[in-house]
Amino acid sequence: MDTDPNLLARDRASLMVYGDDKPGIVAALAGVLARHGANIVALDQHSDNPEGGAFFQRTVVHVADLAATIPALEKDLAAIVGEELGLHWRLRDLSVPPRVAVLASKSDHCLLDLLWRQRRGELPMTVPMVISNHSDVADDVRFFGIPFFHVPARGRDKSAAEMEIVKLVAGNVDLIVLARYMQILTGSFINEVGVPIINIHHSFLPAFIGAGPYQKAKERGVKLVGATAHYVTEDLDEGPIIEQDVIRVSHADTVAELTRRGADIERQVLARAVLWHLQDRVIRHGNRTIVF
Repeated sequence: MDTDPNLLARDRASLMVYGDDKPGIVAALAGVLARHGANIVALDQHSDNPEGGAFFQRTVVHVADLAATIPALEKDLAAIVGEELGLHWRLRDLSVPPRVAVLASKSDHCLLDLLWRQRRGELPMTVPMVISNHSDVADDVRFFGIPFFHVPARGRDKSAAEMEIVKLVAGNVDLIVLARYMQILTGSFINEVGVPIINIHHSFLPAFIGAGPYQKAKERGVKLVGATAHYVTEDLDEGPIIEQDVIRVSHADTVAELTRRGADIERQVLARAVLWHLQDRVIRHGNRTIVF
């Protein structure tokens, strides 16, 4: 049996639709898809209030010779879904893996986990580059056959480093993942790169912000350690949350043990968040997410 995720997704597309809820949305969407010979193979929807609320839907369709059909399908979606219904929509060919740049610092656990999962076919993406403000992980990254770029970020003014990263990613990536990249991104950088950015945080937000989180957790006698994956916005660690998880700990755990167990949770939470984004399962709505 062929397990290549790109082959499994051949001639399949995801259609994400969201906006003000109203009667007739599902019927209209089904009608557009049927006219173009699209067979619905998966469908999830959510309305947060049927009277004046918001509507969200993810549909996966199979279309014979999808590449040739997409232009006409997009034209119909723009006219009916966009103009007549006033909804936001996006259509993506699932056989085309998104291009993902990974930013890292000295910690390698999240970075190497993502690269390993991508090599095994568990994450349907390509990784055109890894960028780090330290060179510690260079050899490990090159082992995967992925270009490594060292962009130091010294001193208070990080504008030169951010400008160099923008040049590297501009037009070359569809997503940026911060795999424990220990730098605060400016609003201008976020706007310049023009693609979503996913970050992993070492706790349920907002807690233990700053350096030495597991030392602080030990001092507070925590009974849980966790991780939060979220989209990056100009407000530090306050972007829409994609995924969270925790593991129980006790007073007997050392800082080293808390750190090890926390790293396990960070890897898992980040991998799930990235996968769901790659599969077009996440809709951002204000400062929250709907994850199908």
